[in-house]
Amino acid sequence: MKTLALLVGLGPLIGWGVYPTVASKFGGKPTNQILGSTIGTFIFALFFALIQGVNLVSGASLILSILSGAGWAFGQIMSFKSFTLVGSSRVMPITTALQLIVTALWGVFALGNWPTFSDKIIGFIALIVIIIGATMTAWTEHKTKENSSNLRKAVLFLVIGVIGYWAYSAAPQAAHVDGMHAFLPQSVGMVITAVIYCLLKVKENNVFKQSVSYKQIISGFFFAFAALTYLISAQPNMNGLATGFVLSQTSVVLATLTGVYFLHETKTKKETIITIIGLILIVASASVTAFIR
Repeated sequence: MKTLALLVGLGPLIGWGVYPTVASKFGGKPTNQILGSTIGTFIFALFFALIQGVNLVSGASLILSILSGAGWAFGQIMSFKSFTLVGSSRVMPITTALQLIVTALWGVFALGNWPTFSDKIIGFIALIVIIIGATMTAWTEHKTKENSSNLRKAVLFLVIGVIGYWAYSAAPQAAHVDGMHAFLPQSVGMVITAVIYCLLKVKENNVFKQSVSYKQIISGFFFAFAALTYLISAQPNMNGLATGFVLSQTSVVLATLTGVYFLHETKTKKETIITIIGLILIVASASVTAFIR
């Protein structure tokens, strides 16, 4: 693997690995976080499109790309809600696992991935291992009624939100538009969804007048950097789709560990060990699902 390709492929590790921690560190409510994040992503995407001279797609490609971004924003709102309940270090492995499962199943049933019987057996075993790994990362040594209740609510939010993440991945495929051209309209869909969500909440919390909303623009830069480097990494002349996908999934490790050590989301020694084992299972199984596509 070329050094440049590897460095680009590790861009999502930094961007998506740090993004949830940065967003949580700046604070604010989910409305603050989603507004600032999407504005930051739009600014990044706009500058990239202008510098690279990327033409704006039209027709169905434009609409589906915007819907793709709207789907991501919806999923991220659900993730931010979950952050407030159990912290990013528990949320990120679960939401990553859900996205891997839904994306893989979409690929199998809609796109014809895993064509042979043996491919399907190996793939579904990998998905079961991903579920086990995610369960391990959410395990709590000293359970309380409040902790268990919060975790159930968080998982419910994430299960609902994964529909949005699925749309984020599936809509551009349906439109047959490549990631480079989908990037800007996706960011437009993100901002539109965030603004609508914040307007619905404006009476109880006017985030448009709060400085923390605009500090969150920085967190949006991290997300956009990850998304862009993943698109470049997945190109055939770089790492290719399978290897680029696996490299991007390493971000869940950094996101979880930074949540623990920088946000001080406390875990006991036993919880930390089991979480690390769970993360290894998730990344290893993601590798399997990528290379049997």
